[in-house]
Amino acid sequence: MIIGRSLWVAGTNTWIVTGDTSECVIIDCPPDPQAILDLITAHHLIPKAIIATHGHLDHTGGIPSVSQHHPDAPVYRHPDDAHYLHNPMEMSGMLREALAATGLDLTEPELIVDLNEGDKVEGSGIQITVLHTPGHTPGSICLLSTTQSDGHVLFTGDHLFKGSIGRTDLPGGSMERLLESMKEKILPLADDLRVFPGHGGTTTIGAERASNPFLANL
Repeated sequence: MIIGRSLWVAGTNTWIVTGDTSECVIIDCPPDPQAILDLITAHHLIPKAIIATHGHLDHTGGIPSVSQHHPDAPVYRHPDDAHYLHNPMEMSGMLREALAATGLDLTEPELIVDLNEGDKVEGSGIQITVLHTPGHTPGSICLLSTTQSDGHVLFTGDHLFKGSIGRTDLPGGSMERLLESMKEKILPLADDLRVFPGHGGTTTIGAERASNPFLANL
């Protein structure tokens, strides 16, 4: 089962993946941790891992608080984005101001694990494989998830959206690297693979291959 909720001022999707037990994996934690904790409680779930698709604060600002409530669940992220969790206020602009206004405790979690290309997070009927897809940030990753109930699905963070792609004008962003990652890691995947992005609605690889204007020349 996949439970999703669009949260915070940036409309960031948090995704909660469950397998064949009450254990779950949380993918991205916007700075609305209480809403995430309420979802977990409502579905009687126990987080066993928290994964950040990249380090931007609208995807990680809630991680410290959720981690404090579930300290046994490791926080996974790519090492190239490690500095974001270490200093979540690094980003400038309106999102930084909005995060500061939440008054959240942003202390870096103690239990952090590096995720690199090909690494797997497994357990309780869930298998998640890491695809390193730099471009939006140096440490952006997509997550190929498999469960008995949902089959294969892809969580793309801010790499691929329905009808669009992630922005590359922030520090560390690169359009060249993003499109290269897309061509090498994402477009070879099956057309019927369902895509769960970091913002907006779900889609499929085939739909984006056919109609996403940013992918037309790949």
